[in-house]
Amino acid sequence: MKIWLNGRIVDPAQATIPVTDHGLLYGDGIFEGIRVYGGRVFRLDDHLHRFGTSAKAVGLELPGGLEAIRRAVLETASAYGADEAYMRLVATRGSGELGVDPTKCKDPTVFCIADAIRLYDPAVLAKGISLLTASVRRPASDMLDPRVKSLNYLNSVLAKREAVLRGADEALILNDRGQIAEASVANLFTVRGGVLSTPPATDGALEGITRASVLDIARDLGIETREATLGRFDVLGADECFLTGTGARIVPVGSLDGERVGPVDRTGIGPVTARVMDAFGPFTALHGTAF
Repeated sequence: MKIWLNGRIVDPAQATIPVTDHGLLYGDGIFEGIRVYGGRVFRLDDHLHRFGTSAKAVGLELPGGLEAIRRAVLETASAYGADEAYMRLVATRGSGELGVDPTKCKDPTVFCIADAIRLYDPAVLAKGISLLTASVRRPASDMLDPRVKSLNYLNSVLAKREAVLRGADEALILNDRGQIAEASVANLFTVRGGVLSTPPATDGALEGITRASVLDIARDLGIETREATLGRFDVLGADECFLTGTGARIVPVGSLDGERVGPVDRTGIGPVTARVMDAFGPFTALHGTAF
C-alpha cells in the first residue's frame, strides 16, 4: 500500500487526519475509485472530470486545482509501482468546528491510496453472483444527485450489509418508484434479445466510468445499447445480466432473490457478457495514462 496525503507520500501509520475533519464527522467530501491496468492509470481524464464536477456540486475547492490532483494520482501510482492496482482518491472539507456549517472548514484534506483489490472469487464469477433486492431505497435524484460521488455511502453500506447477512453476494437497490437504481457499488446491465440496457442516472444510477466503457465496447462490437428504466421483472426476464464497477470490473449475475437469471439450461457466463469481458482488457490498454 502507498498513500499520498496533502502533498507527500507517507507511511500508512502516519496517514492520519484530525477527528474534527468534516469528511469523518459528516461524510462531507468526494472520492473516486480508479484502476491501474498494465502500468497505466485507466481513463484518468474521465475520473478527474467527474471528481472536479463533484467538487463543484458540493462547493469544495480542490487545493491546486485538478492539475495538482492529477499529479497526486500519478505520484501515488508511481510510488506503488505495480502494473495492476486499485486507487482511492479522496477530498474532504477538512477540519473545522463541530457543527455542519462547511464554511468553518478552511483547508480541505486530500489523499490518495494505491493497493491491490479482488472482490469476488473466480469460481463465483464463473457461475454468476447472487443478487438480493434490498429493503432500503435510493434517495430520489431531486433530493440527492446520484452523479455526485460523495463520501455519504450509508445507503449503499446498509444495502450491502443486508445482502451479505441474508446470504447474497450483492444488493440490488431500487429507487423511490420501485425501479432499479443500481447495485450497492456497481451499475447494472441486462441483455434481452441482443439489446444491452442499463438504467439512466435519473433513476438513481451513478454514471460509472466502467459503465461508460462497457457502452463504448458494446457499440464497437455492434451490440445495440440503450439507457432505459428497468425493474426487477426486467432482470428476471433477461437473457443475461451483469454488474460493472471500477473495483469489480464486469461481474456476471446468476440469480436475483433466489430466482435464476437467464436460461435454465445454460451454465456459465452468457455470450454477450463474455464478448464484453473479452474486449475489456484490450480496451483498457487503449485508454491509460502512463506514470
